[in-house]
Amino acid sequence: MTFETNLPVRTHFFDTKIEFLKGVGPQKAALLNQELGIFTFGDLIQHYPFRHEDRTVFHRINGLNEQLAAAQIKGRLREWSTVGEGGKKRLVAYFTDGTGILELVWFQGIAWFEKNLRANTEYIVYGKPVAFGGRWSITHPEIDLITAENESGGYWQPVYPLTEKLRKKFLDSRALSRMIRNLLEISRSHIRETLPANLVQKYRLVSKADALWNFHLPQSHQWLHQAQRRLKFEELFYNQFRLIKNKLLHKTEYPGLIFNHTDLVKEFYANHLPFTLTNAQIRVLHEIHEDLKTGKQMNRLLQGDVGSGKTIVAFITMLFALSNDAQACLMAPTEILTDQHFQGLRKFADLLGVNIGKLTGSTKKKEREIIHKQLLDGSMQIIVGTHALIEDIVQFRNLGLCVIDEQHRFGVAQRAKLWAKNSRINPHMLVMTATPIPRTLAMTLYGDLDISAINELPAGRKPIKTVHRYDAHRSSVFGFLKEEIAKGRQVYMVYPLIEESEKMDLKDLMDGYESVSRSFPDVPLSILHGKMKSQDKDYEMGRFVRGETKIMVATTVIEVGVNVPNASVMVIENAERFGLSQLHQLRGRVGRGAEQSYCVLITDYKISKETKLRIETMCRTNDGFEIAEVDLQLRGPGDITGTQQSGLMDLLVSNLAQDGEILKAARISAEEILTADPDLLQPVNHPIRIHLENLRKEETNWSRIS
Repeated sequence: MTFETNLPVRTHFFDTKIEFLKGVGPQKAALLNQELGIFTFGDLIQHYPFRHEDRTVFHRINGLNEQLAAAQIKGRLREWSTVGEGGKKRLVAYFTDGTGILELVWFQGIAWFEKNLRANTEYIVYGKPVAFGGRWSITHPEIDLITAENESGGYWQPVYPLTEKLRKKFLDSRALSRMIRNLLEISRSHIRETLPANLVQKYRLVSKADALWNFHLPQSHQWLHQAQRRLKFEELFYNQFRLIKNKLLHKTEYPGLIFNHTDLVKEFYANHLPFTLTNAQIRVLHEIHEDLKTGKQMNRLLQGDVGSGKTIVAFITMLFALSNDAQACLMAPTEILTDQHFQGLRKFADLLGVNIGKLTGSTKKKEREIIHKQLLDGSMQIIVGTHALIEDIVQFRNLGLCVIDEQHRFGVAQRAKLWAKNSRINPHMLVMTATPIPRTLAMTLYGDLDISAINELPAGRKPIKTVHRYDAHRSSVFGFLKEEIAKGRQVYMVYPLIEESEKMDLKDLMDGYESVSRSFPDVPLSILHGKMKSQDKDYEMGRFVRGETKIMVATTVIEVGVNVPNASVMVIENAERFGLSQLHQLRGRVGRGAEQSYCVLITDYKISKETKLRIETMCRTNDGFEIAEVDLQLRGPGDITGTQQSGLMDLLVSNLAQDGEILKAARISAEEILTADPDLLQPVNHPIRIHLENLRKEETNWSRIS
């Protein structure tokens, strides 16, 4: 693991190997290389603390309480002795400040402490106090002799990311802090400003040198806050600068077909549109059409909640292409979803006399040959398919638009292959997701894309009623399911596990299937889980889609986007085991028909405060964007996106759940600078240019800037 040196310097000072720093040497350097990827001065100065401990306050033993995360106490060490044998052997010392007795306990390093502790000597101890048997104790406390420097407290201790191996070698946060102090003392003259002076003044930011010093070794809580604010702004500024520069480059470097004609769109609106579009759909279509007229390649993300009407927007976008003698394709991640899209779009295409085809791995050879021929001669205007669309043999006469559904299920290389399907000019790209993304996350993950959001449901769609029930209420829940099935409805029942786990007291899938079978002996069931073969999954899902089975017992592998309008109830067992966005995605499997739909969240009685908030949020709102914002606060960006997005989420100091205002200011600043001075020729912008020029190409990792 290597870290790029994110310090704009004209010399090679920050490239100096870490072993040459005072207090390090070859042995410690080897450990830092191996365990933390710290090789140079630049790596060390960017190894930021993830929190700071308040050492400004001293507590008294008689004032301790277990709500304290940690306590710092000044007192005298009386005596100590070893207790127990073997693995239970421990060193117990008795410490007093005159108001009570505190036991200090060590299970490791006993020989070292026995040798170095001094009786009847004043120390400062720090750690988590715990009450047991009427006496307070701290296990593995930090313990320091009182000196003139620490006697009055008054400092904030940085806590750094570490490994167990480093701790065993006594390379802890305090040791790292001493190394970084030595480095900061000799490096100040080498630290150059990375932001334009007008930005520093506008946002009242401290200098880069002051920020680095006070983030590692804050003079006060106020200085720590200012240091964090400065480093966060810089980090997010360069993140947004890169994304916006890519976006502007895309708009200037990549031409696209011009779609001026709208004949088919007008005909569809006038004669065949079976419902009134929502205001959000109309707004999004206007944004898309503006892109399609520019002569530059559209590169737009369309996000909208389940059932918000993204597919009809995609179809009308295809009609813009067809009206201008171009072809369109829609790529979906699974055959079931592809078939659903094909069946839905074919109804509209037939009304307009548009030739639409479907291409998947299951398409017969003879059908494939016909499709390939019609795509090449242009007689097939729309093709809906899976990954089969990106095979080399699939060629188009004039591909003008690519729509990608559930874009996170496709890799960048797979999406890029669609670009190559038109060798003359890049097809326009519309990528869709049913996972609402919080605004701060969208700006960071997809800041180089134009983003449209459909944030309202079609008229007449009834909101899903969500309720919370405990395990003891399962019989009444089953009674409700029988009533819904008697009305002709279908039911999903989702479980978090496939096999029984001794560690977690959960209803696993197979046990759940047997329980449902006993409770519904005359009801045909389907079962779906991740260990099944693909063809078996398709078979079971197909039976449920056709209404041959009434209850689908499944894990979370239920296909995203599969439309079963007759399914009116989603039961989620052990709902406490799911994140908010996952619960919302599962709930979106129902509510697709005209009938009232329900989601039942079943949990154990003992649930955490965070789980209660998740459940309450689900019961309170169906708004996916609001849910995504709560989820971001609770779980952080990594869990929401599911994967690390090419390092973009690997922020060193910023937190997207908390730093939305800083991100917004950083993005506006980057946009203004790139719009006014894209080549960074103005003297005021020289710090940015110098900073970017000094990033070594072989080590450039934009995630370290962003």
